[in-house]
Amino acid sequence: MKYGFVLPFQDPLLTAELAREAEASGWDGLFVADLVWGADAWVQLAAAAVATERVRLGTLLTPLPWKQPWTLAGETVALDRLSAGRAVLSVGLGAPEAGAAGFPLPLERRLRAELLDEGLAVLTNLWTGEPVAYRGKHYRVDPTPFSSNMRSEGMPPPPPAVQAPRIPIWVVGVWGSPKSVERALEYDGILPARLGAAGAENATKDEVRQIAALVRERIGASRPFDIIVDGETEPDDRGREEVAAWADAGATWWIESRWSVKPDEAGVAIVRQRIAAGPPKR
Repeated sequence: MKYGFVLPFQDPLLTAELAREAEASGWDGLFVADLVWGADAWVQLAAAAVATERVRLGTLLTPLPWKQPWTLAGETVALDRLSAGRAVLSVGLGAPEAGAAGFPLPLERRLRAELLDEGLAVLTNLWTGEPVAYRGKHYRVDPTPFSSNMRSEGMPPPPPAVQAPRIPIWVVGVWGSPKSVERALEYDGILPARLGAAGAENATKDEVRQIAALVRERIGASRPFDIIVDGETEPDDRGREEVAAWADAGATWWIESRWSVKPDEAGVAIVRQRIAAGPPKR
């Protein structure tokens, strides 16, 4: 089991400070929200990258249907190179209730699913650093000529990511929706969810156990694959036992979250104190 912390704040300087403290306290990853409107997640993570040496850095999560995949390709590669191969990208359909409804964005679920699939295809093709030709229902990408002579033949190709075969991609997978789970299995990790009365919510331990069995059956040891769960714990035996139960169910990452904390002095103190206490290792 690895342990990450997702910050409820949107300040690059504070993100850098807390990332440094998280690394010193034994956390394995530091994550930020990638919002429709807010401080740029990749700027925050870049600040964290130059302040740390070991922790993984990523989003939790990026609503890819509301992003331009070619822009995201450049941002993620830049972070991966800046951090010497520590970037992680988490993606999902996006939550309209989390501020998106006030902007001219696609909100219909089926359309967002189509954009997610095509966005992932465009993104991973662009990560190769080679000219890309893609034809989808929503995206069209034509090969871009590259040359060292930018004035006459175009820009030079971007450098590739440090990580191979690609920057790890974690995808929301809704248990009970085969297409959603299949999408996640194509990549490098699943953020298990279930559809509740109010929309998507965290999967249960029993559902994670079933997902872990499916991962063993379909992927086995052929390639790395993570199962990522999140929640709140206190730095005590009860918190450690709770996370151990998730590990026993098959989860490979625990992400500590404090989404209800306000971005004020008291809220920062709460988060800083929980980071300093360290991950809930058994």
